[in-house]
Amino acid sequence: MAITLSARTVLAAAVTAAVVALLSSCASYGPQGLPKGAPKALVIERMGVPAMEISREPGALRMVYPRGPMGRHTWMVDMDDQGRLIGWHQALVLEQLLELPVGMTAPDILFRIGPPAERRPRGLKPGQLWSYRYPTNDCLWFQIELDEHDRLVAAGTGIDPRCGDTPTRGPQ
Repeated sequence: MAITLSARTVLAAAVTAAVVALLSSCASYGPQGLPKGAPKALVIERMGVPAMEISREPGALRMVYPRGPMGRHTWMVDMDDQGRLIGWHQALVLEQLLELPVGMTAPDILFRIGPPAERRPRGLKPGQLWSYRYPTNDCLWFQIELDEHDRLVAAGTGIDPRCGDTPTRGPQ
């Protein structure tokens, strides 16, 4: 007895396989599901090689994982001096971004919220402008101005240029 499959059956199977593959790939997007005490090797196996590793205390390590569409999430995964997971958090949260104090150094900013989506000169003033996308329903990003000594001088939200045309501000 020959078994024939209709195009509809084959298409349904392909769609189901694609959905299963997509859902299983999401497991490695963030550290959810990793148990405290997990070894560094397991974190890397699940999440991949971090974009940055930052040591702050003797032996302690922060692994930085920028993720997501247009970089809207950055996972900070903290390891103890034995190379075991002690905690993690999503760093690009507006409340946390707004708490960055004037005078904070670039290395401290990288430790706190990770690398920016974009870096560019500050314009006519010496220094840099770092831009971060973060989870929001608005078309905004967070920008940090660093002076020539790599210290934060100003920060706040602005219109994200990737959102396309922005409304004009009155008659031109």
